[in-house]
Amino acid sequence: MKIHYNIEELPTFKNAVITIGTFDGVHQGHRQVIEQLKQEAKRVDGESVIITFHPHPRKVVSSSILGIRLINTIEERIELLKQLGIDHLVITPFTEAFANQPPEEYLRDFLIKKFHPITIIIGYDHRFGRDRVGNFALLEKYRQQYHYNLKEIPKHILDNIAISSTKIREAILKGDTTTINHLLGYHFFFEGEVVHGDKIGRTLGYPTANLKVKDDEKIIPGNGIYAVYASLKNKDGSYSNMMKGMMSIGFRPTVDGKRRVAEVNIFDFNSEIYGDTLRVYIKKYLRPEEKFNTLDELVRKIDSDKINSLKVL
Repeated sequence: MKIHYNIEELPTFKNAVITIGTFDGVHQGHRQVIEQLKQEAKRVDGESVIITFHPHPRKVVSSSILGIRLINTIEERIELLKQLGIDHLVITPFTEAFANQPPEEYLRDFLIKKFHPITIIIGYDHRFGRDRVGNFALLEKYRQQYHYNLKEIPKHILDNIAISSTKIREAILKGDTTTINHLLGYHFFFEGEVVHGDKIGRTLGYPTANLKVKDDEKIIPGNGIYAVYASLKNKDGSYSNMMKGMMSIGFRPTVDGKRRVAEVNIFDFNSEIYGDTLRVYIKKYLRPEEKFNTLDELVRKIDSDKINSLKVL
């Protein structure tokens, strides 16, 4: 998959079959659309092209940005789409000026001039241009003038995508790992820099990697204890082999924690990794966060958590 960041320097696509969307989560519903895109590109001996946006359009056009929590960062989205056999991914800078184009101008100067599509695959409810007045009907109106085919993503697939995205976000916040992994088709993951903590875990026999998540738009699982896989990011951008572990997210009530932290205990691992990036794959929610009367009680529970984690990993 070729990734394009500069829309002023796009190549000449061969019989471009395009679709447009944020594809947050790259979940099972999205994959149906992507499969349709690939099949159509193959049918016309063309190239599959996904057009996506960064930052998220809602961050630019919405008066309230506080509620934006994304399943994937843009880097994660790229990584997941790369695995699906797309020919081209075009990351379009989403600005106020871009959002305020009249829809006819968006079609003429962006879609047609930049991509020369032979086929546009789009949903019936897709909106674009100033005040979001551009729609499927407008694309249909100009289809013959600009010589492209227009294919509609079925309503039931679109509804499934919207419902799935909402359900996934809700499930992540609840720690509902069964729903998360079923709808995504992969284990939800996030990553952060390993930073110094208060090192209480070390005194309990369970040293932890405390994670500082850098992207504040990335959705983070709800409080609780999880069985996880963990992987260190290498200097070349690749990731190490999966390591088994368990993770606690929350306020650590037994030790009177004042702030919410995510800390990972990696089994059979004792290297210093401060400053490194650790990726965590959520396998299963084990239990809610609890407050214990003594540290001994806490350790006994952590012992049990490790046993339960190893059963599912």
